[in-house]
Amino acid sequence: MPFQRLSALIFISLSLAACNFKGVPDPAMSARDREYIAKVPSQEMDIPYERYEIDDPTGEKPGTIVVDTKMKFLFFVLPNKRAVRYGVATGAEAYGWTGKATVARKSEWPRWTPPAEMVKRWPHLLPVAGGMAGGPNNPLGARALYLYEGNRDTLYRIHGTNEPETIGHDASSGCIRMRNIDVIDLFARVPEGTQVIVR
Repeated sequence: MPFQRLSALIFISLSLAACNFKGVPDPAMSARDREYIAKVPSQEMDIPYERYEIDDPTGEKPGTIVVDTKMKFLFFVLPNKRAVRYGVATGAEAYGWTGKATVARKSEWPRWTPPAEMVKRWPHLLPVAGGMAGGPNNPLGARALYLYEGNRDTLYRIHGTNEPETIGHDASSGCIRMRNIDVIDLFARVPEGTQVIVR
């Protein structure tokens, strides 16, 4: 095993031990979830981006979602100074977004309608400009949380993905992508009205 890889594994092991990490079981899934997820390409996840319960690093109140765009983590704050940490993909540098929002709506296997500016930027999306039904080929994946500032739709979402290889990278047009299994877990924890902080 190359020295650099061994060093990285040792560092990760020490980090996991120091932060009181605990694996989080997979959430309950419907038959449709299992069928659709089986059709999405699988991707082995780097250890840091797996789903863990950890000591809360955010200092926010329980029930808050905090996204760290630099580290590529999303935290759902639990009681007793704990949090569930998920690996995410965030906006490419030109399309990144930070701020505070509220989860105003939730949807399972959501329909996706690309914004007009996205279609203009990427003409290959013209065939789906009128919308795309939810399913394994839909880029919003298994679930979507719609982020609003007051009554205004930010057009940003926390959602699943049909490109799990992007987790841990700057890859989206500003949305926060999660593995489908992770967004199903988060979706079950989060009621409408949840505060979201993107840093």
